[in-house]
Amino acid sequence: MDLTRTLAAVVASGSLDAAAAELQVTPSAVSQRLKTLESQLGRVLLVRSKPVQPTAAGQALIRLARQLDALEHDALAELGLAESGPVEVPLAVNADSLSTWFLPALAPLAAQGIVFDLHRDDQDFTASLLESGTVSAAVTSSESPVAGCSVRRLGAMRYLPVAAPGFAARWFASEDSAAYEHAPLIDFDRRDGLQTRYLLSVGADPALPPRHRVPASSDFARASELGFGWALVPEHQSLPALAEGRLVRLSGSPVDVPLFWQRWKLRSPLLAQIEDAVVTSARATLRP
Repeated sequence: MDLTRTLAAVVASGSLDAAAAELQVTPSAVSQRLKTLESQLGRVLLVRSKPVQPTAAGQALIRLARQLDALEHDALAELGLAESGPVEVPLAVNADSLSTWFLPALAPLAAQGIVFDLHRDDQDFTASLLESGTVSAAVTSSESPVAGCSVRRLGAMRYLPVAAPGFAARWFASEDSAAYEHAPLIDFDRRDGLQTRYLLSVGADPALPPRHRVPASSDFARASELGFGWALVPEHQSLPALAEGRLVRLSGSPVDVPLFWQRWKLRSPLLAQIEDAVVTSARATLRP
């Protein structure tokens, strides 16, 4: 178990030195553990890049290490035995869920002593963190299950096309495709495809408008209020600003992004408890 946990720590932290600091051992000890594990299995487990990347064999072992951690926690809890420390559960979630409904779902569990290692990524890419074994469960836009995982529907996050009043008056006197091809817009990052999807829906060429990139959910909404550009902002963040006149709705249709919960198929009360909390919160907050 120490060998596989070392491998998981190296991949999660990105380097041997960072893993050594986390595990409170020397970098040479981490390197030796990895060599021992690779020698025992006869497989290369890591690509020594920056950050390090697991090979297919490494991903399988990391999944094993994470699953054993969850099962060990469940067994000790069932036996009523004290643990050496809090259990840490790695989860992947998109930024907009993280800034709206996701943290309240986990708060009661955190109060029970469960520690969460949250990985933020676009909902179109969080499933890859499950495949690599980096996380135990994920909020994702993919309904197709990752191998060895179960899927539950959470609901849809609605995004509204909005802009600051002054920006809308300047750029959208007439909301036709030509206006969208000239008006600056805001993307979350280079992988954010929502604004491109919207442009295509209104018949505009997505290659033409200038694009700001603001990779933080609250700052993204704030940038739209300050007039950097128009954007698709989550309904839960945009409605208060619309009511107060800090934003105005553009005439196009909202964009709904279906979200799903995927987790490893383990008979684990711990993972089941987390899943129930996430699903309950999502279905109370998101669109059906």
